[in-house]
Amino acid sequence: MANPNDIAVTNGTLHNPKNQHRKRQSTDCVKNGISKEAQQNRKAHVEDKPIFEPYPEPPLYVFVLTYMGYGIGILFGYLRDFMRKWGLEKCNAAIEREEQKDFVQLYQDFENFYTRNLYMRIRDSWSHTACSSPEPYFSILEKVTDDYNWTFRHTGKVIENVINMASYNYLGLAVKYDESMEKVKDTLEKYGVGVASTRNEMGTLDVHKELEDLMAKFLNVEAAMAFGMGFATNSTNIPIFVGKGCLILSDELNHASVILGARLSGAVIRPFKHNNVENLEKLLREAIISGQPRTGRAWKKILILVEGIYSMEGSIVNLPQIVALKKKYKAYLYIDEAHSIGCTGPTGRGIRELFGLDPDDIDIYMGTFTKSFAASGGYIAGKKELVDYVRMKSHSSAYATSMSPVIAAQIIRSLRITMGYDGDYGGMQRIQKLRENIKYFRRRLMEMGFIVYGDDFSPVVPVLLYMPAKVSAFGRILLKKKIGVVVVGFPATSLPEGRARFSISSAHTREMLDAVLEVVDKVGDLLNVKYFPLKKSGHSILYNKESFDNEASFEEMCSEPEA
Repeated sequence: MANPNDIAVTNGTLHNPKNQHRKRQSTDCVKNGISKEAQQNRKAHVEDKPIFEPYPEPPLYVFVLTYMGYGIGILFGYLRDFMRKWGLEKCNAAIEREEQKDFVQLYQDFENFYTRNLYMRIRDSWSHTACSSPEPYFSILEKVTDDYNWTFRHTGKVIENVINMASYNYLGLAVKYDESMEKVKDTLEKYGVGVASTRNEMGTLDVHKELEDLMAKFLNVEAAMAFGMGFATNSTNIPIFVGKGCLILSDELNHASVILGARLSGAVIRPFKHNNVENLEKLLREAIISGQPRTGRAWKKILILVEGIYSMEGSIVNLPQIVALKKKYKAYLYIDEAHSIGCTGPTGRGIRELFGLDPDDIDIYMGTFTKSFAASGGYIAGKKELVDYVRMKSHSSAYATSMSPVIAAQIIRSLRITMGYDGDYGGMQRIQKLRENIKYFRRRLMEMGFIVYGDDFSPVVPVLLYMPAKVSAFGRILLKKKIGVVVVGFPATSLPEGRARFSISSAHTREMLDAVLEVVDKVGDLLNVKYFPLKKSGHSILYNKESFDNEASFEEMCSEPEA
């Protein structure tokens, strides 16, 4: 990818060769194919880098049918709202009180209309209740509805041995108690569960200090501060970095916590196209030339907000080029590594390590402990003066209860395993196995003909399904086959781009992945969602004239013909 002046950017530095458009990113911090940090740590090197290419698109008729489906659903929604208004159909949704009918309506926006008339039809595909640890096989409570998905009740039956393709257990560290958790148990016995105070009062424990020192060492930065909630790490800390008179340039696909933090800051927000460096540079130039609206004064500060791995796309941020623009236009860079820290890069140190960039190239590091580290909470890291400022100004420091010492001990356990301090539990082997699983699973899906977003370095593997009916059918069928997967639609994605999102773990065996792929291959043919490269997988015909509503029909349609 290049900027408008055909100046390619690698390793945070501007260069001017003409043949680097959409090529692999080279780095000055690489010697003999091994990044400087990986050499220092004597770790295995990941041999290639992400390639920033546009994703394949389905045939036009897929978008036409998807929008037609939503259009028909909306028409029936208005009809049902009309029937509810006149008492012809019972309304189970929140409605305006009769005595407040002259006030501004609270429940009549489009998202509420969408929820009660479209989402409610497929609501059973979400909010399942698990009753075991999020290991490769887990258990789910069976639920049924008696009122067309408005409410659910558990039958008491447990669906056992479901293959878990939904949890963010990237390194397989979220397991039941084992020997590696002995120090976590000791922490529970010594400190209890709660702290009952904020960090700025009496809620800072020595275990918090140990965690923060270890995290700073892991990231190769001067300091870090831990928080009890990952979402709040973004939403309560972004406002302390920018305010009125500042400009935020935010990737259009940033997480809701980043968006909320930006809105709370009071700064002007201008989104740029996802991972589009040309659009970002255009906005930077306009901001510097034009200044603030109406007054034309220079912006006090320009902050670029990006994520390491985008949770719905599975895409990796084009960090080298963004760092180069940040340096060129004297902006600040804030990166959210919720999905990338611990599982990306030669030693799991995230996107910055993956590209071989210098730790000082990023001004503010943010990440969570909820994925690779099998815990909860988040962190802000960077220069010592930055973290000291956060300790004093953060709303989470002043008003939120401190992280549970047991959670802090669990994060320390995960960090020590990842860093190789507890060698018996295979930190590097987990990272390498995860990368192998990702590449294998993605390659097989693409060979089957699915449109797959993401990257070979991303444990998030989205498979595009588009039509909402197919999204819900995909999730229901896989659960019947004892495969747990997250299906996603509007408003978490754009309206036509419904998808299934597979989360890959190093704990998945090749046999598990093959079992999932076999079922997904058959379901893809059944639902006709193999849009690329516009060919079938070669399986026998998987459908007949029986109704797809027949619960037994799927088993018959997916059965292999006898020899």
